[in-house]
Amino acid sequence: MSTGAQVIVEELEHAGVEVCFGLPGVHNLALWEALRSSSIRLVGVRHEQAAAYAADGYARATGRLGVALTTTGPGAANTLGAVGEAWASRSPILVIATDIPSSLRRPGEYRGILHETSGQSDMFAPVVKSVHLGLTADAVANAAALAVADAVAAPTRPVYLEIATDLLAAELPPSPPDRAATVTTVSFSPRSSDLAAAVAALDGAERPLLWVGGGARDAPAEVAALAERLAAPVLTTYGAAGVLPPGHPSAVGLPPHAPAAGALWDEADVVLAIGSDLDGVQTQNFAQPQPPTLIAVSLEPIVNYRSDIHLAGEAGEVTAALAAGVRAPRDGSLDALAERLSNARADACGSLDATALRFLDAIRFAVPADGVLVVDMCIPGYWLAGFHTPAAPRRIQVPLGWGTLGYAFPAALGAALAGTDGPVVSISGDGGFLFAAGELATMAQEQIPLTAVIVDDGGYGMLRYDQQKAGAETYGVDLHTPDFAALAAAFGLESETVDGLDDAFGEALARHTADPTPSVLVARTPVPLVPPPNTSPNWYRRRH
Repeated sequence: MSTGAQVIVEELEHAGVEVCFGLPGVHNLALWEALRSSSIRLVGVRHEQAAAYAADGYARATGRLGVALTTTGPGAANTLGAVGEAWASRSPILVIATDIPSSLRRPGEYRGILHETSGQSDMFAPVVKSVHLGLTADAVANAAALAVADAVAAPTRPVYLEIATDLLAAELPPSPPDRAATVTTVSFSPRSSDLAAAVAALDGAERPLLWVGGGARDAPAEVAALAERLAAPVLTTYGAAGVLPPGHPSAVGLPPHAPAAGALWDEADVVLAIGSDLDGVQTQNFAQPQPPTLIAVSLEPIVNYRSDIHLAGEAGEVTAALAAGVRAPRDGSLDALAERLSNARADACGSLDATALRFLDAIRFAVPADGVLVVDMCIPGYWLAGFHTPAAPRRIQVPLGWGTLGYAFPAALGAALAGTDGPVVSISGDGGFLFAAGELATMAQEQIPLTAVIVDDGGYGMLRYDQQKAGAETYGVDLHTPDFAALAAAFGLESETVDGLDDAFGEALARHTADPTPSVLVARTPVPLVPPPNTSPNWYRRRH
């Protein structure tokens, strides 16, 4: 017979899980023992929120299941902010938490047992796709199998699995899970009549536009083929960055919030939204007008705009079918589009902040094409989210699903263990980095190959800007921060401090990314960066 912990670990191994992130407690130590003899690497973090962020960072970098482990009560509750970000960004993560012993449990009653929460799983319901409970011996195996299967089933979102602590160490009667029956398979296939109508609309369009979201990040070839056949510009949201590489003739290369990008939306007679919710962050809180014809390719119906045609299906398959059906473009039309978009980018970038442009150049110089950037809700992160185009998808992560400050550094720990070919770099402000500064210990102990960049402007730079823009004196946004390089050195990490974000910063970052040794690079910026046009105070559209 196997213990409950062994059953769970075997289920994770069966799903191909290679790494778990977690923090031990008296209630989940049996799970640690089961992992000790498994093929799965266990990475111990210093705060449960970091475990969920790291699982999210791993999932975004790979498309595979990320796993976070936590103990009962306060440990489980500590993950909620990070789980909410994963939910809003549709990341496939699994949170495995313990609950009080089954022998002491009385549903609906709070008894003051260590770590007890009345209805612990209820806390997670708003931020997960599904909740699975293994609170009796005969429920553990199927709960674990169902949770794992559901977490990776489309459409993906976080899943929560809760196990009574005593059942982790208990030997359970043999009850192999019926994996074939664990998740109801949903078939996503557009109706042939809808597909034909979409092809006809695209063929008849004079000014088609492709709006591509994170649901299409694994379909770069299909998106490129359709864009080339239509000679259509492609606007990518934060989650789809890199679907078209820099220099592709259809790549707009600007965030949707830039006026030049907005003009493409305004003039389009047919908009094809692929793998996007057309959410508030990307549409400037829905200030973009309803297009004359909107075709949506998504697993679930979109709710923020009226779709004239909804093609329910996986982005790659549906986009390939559209590309096979539409007519080829007129001779020279793709070249003309490339020239037009190049001129639009040049005009748009000509009006941007010079210091920010030097920062973007430094990142391009220092981070190779196969590198991965994980950015925070900070001004440098916003610039990279809007104006850095990676060479391929999944090479920049942005926490603008839910908008959680403090995401970058702990999420990058997961991304750095995802087996990517190039270096991983996190970009944090001084305020956001301190949310998870304790994870410097994790990076050092686990020797995680990551360069953590901290842009230190002495406060919450974005909030400082918000106050100043409103005509108020700054209040509560200037921070006393440590000597970050010395702090990193105290953990035994390589560290360095530079002034500014231009050439010296780029040269220092290049040295760090060339070496897999865990390191911290601090850039002191007494004069903060100006926020870019893709930050909400600077949106050019406003709803009235």
